[in-house]
Amino acid sequence: MAYKVSLGGQTWVFADLKELMAKATPLRSGDLLAGIAAGSAQEAAAARIVLADVPLRSFLTELLIPYETDEVTRLIVDSHDEAAFRPIAHFTVGDFRDWLLSDEATSQRLAAIAPGLTPEMAAAVSKLMRNQDLILAASKVRVTTRFRSTIGLSGTMATRLQPNHPTDDPRGVLASTLEGLSYGCGDAVIGINPASDSPKAVADLVRLLDELIARFDIPTQSCVLTHATTSIELIERKVPVDLVFQSVAGTQAANASFGVSLAILKEAHDAGLSMKRGTIGENVMYFETGQGSCLSANAHHGVDQQTCEARAYAVCRPFKPLLVNTVVGFIGPEYLYDGKQIIRAGLEDHFCGKLLGVPLGCDICYTNHAEADQDDMDTLLTLLGTAGVSFVMAVPGADDIMLNYQSTSFHDQLYVREVLKLRRAPEFAEWLERMDLCDETGRLKPVKSNHPLQFDAMRLLPA
Repeated sequence: MAYKVSLGGQTWVFADLKELMAKATPLRSGDLLAGIAAGSAQEAAAARIVLADVPLRSFLTELLIPYETDEVTRLIVDSHDEAAFRPIAHFTVGDFRDWLLSDEATSQRLAAIAPGLTPEMAAAVSKLMRNQDLILAASKVRVTTRFRSTIGLSGTMATRLQPNHPTDDPRGVLASTLEGLSYGCGDAVIGINPASDSPKAVADLVRLLDELIARFDIPTQSCVLTHATTSIELIERKVPVDLVFQSVAGTQAANASFGVSLAILKEAHDAGLSMKRGTIGENVMYFETGQGSCLSANAHHGVDQQTCEARAYAVCRPFKPLLVNTVVGFIGPEYLYDGKQIIRAGLEDHFCGKLLGVPLGCDICYTNHAEADQDDMDTLLTLLGTAGVSFVMAVPGADDIMLNYQSTSFHDQLYVREVLKLRRAPEFAEWLERMDLCDETGRLKPVKSNHPLQFDAMRLLPA
């Protein structure tokens, strides 16, 4: 179905909903690289005017990627909840935006409609929104998940403690982990990107973190970010895996490039549940996503990268993950060119994920060849904190020495907590106070030289 509008004596024609969505997207380098971006600001404005009048129901009948050829599309269509959709079924995309920003869109109502939303609907309405709109609407949404700590409660923000090491040296990993804990980081997860994906190397890291968590009774969870099939293998060998990780994308072909399918994800989810390691909940999955993954795999089907990203959240949703993380600036400037594009993408991803009922966090990051710097990351951290982000990264010095990119530091989370009065996960906050690392207000206390974390923890190292 073609869409057209006449403005100022010029008529703009968009061949189908897929082209209309792409042309309505705020400018980013990935869509330019794919050859699907609007050719001018005027064309982008025309596309948004047309998109505002598209009924939400159109996304249920005019599919951007065919049902027959893509299992993600099939998942989206087959899992759509018509009853949850009914209260907003009469809206256009523009009506939906207005409703989201109104007092009528309460946290309870947003949670109720989430199963009735498709990712394309979420992506479409985000294209009509300013940054402040994305922040306001997302701030109303609460998505709460549990394993050993509770993530996503109102007024809280968790952190993933990321103690990566270029050679997986247990001394380096442990040193970074202990430093991060002393800064009050790690309530979302202690998560390591391993330098080696060999099952033995991964198992050694899993056991190191398991021993640390057990020795000090830390109410958090560990994850070594290996391929889901490796986690399945480790679970079969009774290695103490907490969370099962996998990178996912918004199309079947892009997921195939990661070596996964929905069937493999289900197997991984079932394996994680079989371990029964959660103490207060059973959310056992940790997914990572990022705008540009479908394009980099040549698997985007002509769909704009932000809509592809929203479709990745539909992949995550059935598996009830503890954490979903958009690694927003990691893929590089070919997809998000500069700080402005990274900031916009982070806000879009957070809004779309939360709207779809996914516990969205963000690795607020950039690569060194992007036109971005740490000031841009400070801005995005502040905006996402205001928007109610579930969790952010905590990396030593904000510089990941294994992955070679820039993220947010142990210190950065202290800044945003102070400014926005954001608390940690309650179980973790109580542990920090009990360990004499924080006072009752959540402020850090100096770590004594004979503190158990500094002394006893070193006994965990292999001889």
